[in-house]
Amino acid sequence: MLWTPREVAAATDGTVEEAVATQQSMTGVGIDSRALQLGAIFVALRAARDGHEWIGAALRAGAGGLLVDDAWAGSARRPMVLVPVITVADTADALLALGGAARDRLTGAVVGVTGSVGKTSTKDLMAATLGAGLRTTASARSFNNELGVPLTLANAPGDTEVAVIEMGARGPGHIRRLCQVARPTVGVVTAVALAHTEVFGDLDAVATAKRELVAALPAEGTAVLNADDARVSAMAGATAAGVLRYSSGGGGAAVADVLAEDISLDADLRPRFVARTPWGSVEVVLEARGAHQVGNALAALAVAGVLGVPLDAAAAALAAAEVSPWRMELRRTPGGAVVLNDAYNANPASMAAALAALAALPADRHIAVLGEMAELGDHRDEEHAAIALLADRLGVELLAVRTGAYGVEPIGGIDEAVAALVSLGPHDAVLVKASRVAGLERLAARLLDQ
Repeated sequence: MLWTPREVAAATDGTVEEAVATQQSMTGVGIDSRALQLGAIFVALRAARDGHEWIGAALRAGAGGLLVDDAWAGSARRPMVLVPVITVADTADALLALGGAARDRLTGAVVGVTGSVGKTSTKDLMAATLGAGLRTTASARSFNNELGVPLTLANAPGDTEVAVIEMGARGPGHIRRLCQVARPTVGVVTAVALAHTEVFGDLDAVATAKRELVAALPAEGTAVLNADDARVSAMAGATAAGVLRYSSGGGGAAVADVLAEDISLDADLRPRFVARTPWGSVEVVLEARGAHQVGNALAALAVAGVLGVPLDAAAAALAAAEVSPWRMELRRTPGGAVVLNDAYNANPASMAAALAALAALPADRHIAVLGEMAELGDHRDEEHAAIALLADRLGVELLAVRTGAYGVEPIGGIDEAVAALVSLGPHDAVLVKASRVAGLERLAARLLDQ
């Protein structure tokens, strides 16, 4: 989107300095001077590092304007700049307000996506299905918080017909606040699982947080809910919007409006199935790996149908759609071993799904190299033990990196893990997975290089 300084000031209750032309257009919004689009507004946020320290770098990168706070604007040490400067009381609040103003400009649908697992992959698949018939904007990577949501909206092209907004929750009320900015007309909830329970405490509290998306939908909107998750399916009672439920053949199949049948996986874990929908039936083949992606694809088909994308076109888009990095990436080492890189993040539900995918690979040895599942609070010990038990039940060898929580002797780090796997052969399959803090994507990269 294009923004004039006065438009930014009006949206953020800010003040435009008059030293330069105030009607020149700025293109987009950014908070990272290293990735700033030429001509974009640089928003200087105060966080662990003060974004005002990077204003010089932003200007060198071609910033078209600055959004700064009163303290920086009034400092005697501030440099002279030759781009528009908009001054606000708090730049974080201003960024949210700018996202809300961007939402006002969008005339099409906004789809909110949340869930303890699967929300980013569902967002990626939905961007593909919707893009088969509509000009679509979607959150980049996992831009799902109070920074990522307004940035996605403020950077949406002016001709956007539908915006797909991923929404995460780190505490009660968080999704509600994001909905106040994005005002979704369609809401998708993928699952309620043990994630961030260090903050939430239990599954019911997680469900309450995710329900905030469904409750925010307008009466003319649609809630798309996973019927195989009882807590998600029950969210139908929290909205005045219409409801569509989807099922990949679990316990919610009887009440599902969108249903997968005849599910199978090929040797590289690509699912194939028949989707039964209110708009007809279609055979679907996914590029995304793992049986757990079937439900995510059904959600994407459901939203596409609600917004008028032809079913055949949406299904064809899924055949080529890729998900964000480090999510069930299947590659082979020079020696032919399969490496399943699912290292972006982990909680008990996603870990169980990844282990099941690993066990489904045709291989003589199945090895899971796992790191810590973070932010589980009081559930930490029992959930790690449950994953270890599941690995044993599936016939999966377990290697733990930097954690004894799985009940096996831990490996000290990535170098040690590489050394332990040096004998991988063409009939072996390895899963690499942990919470984001573990950084095990570096291990996957090392294995593929050896």
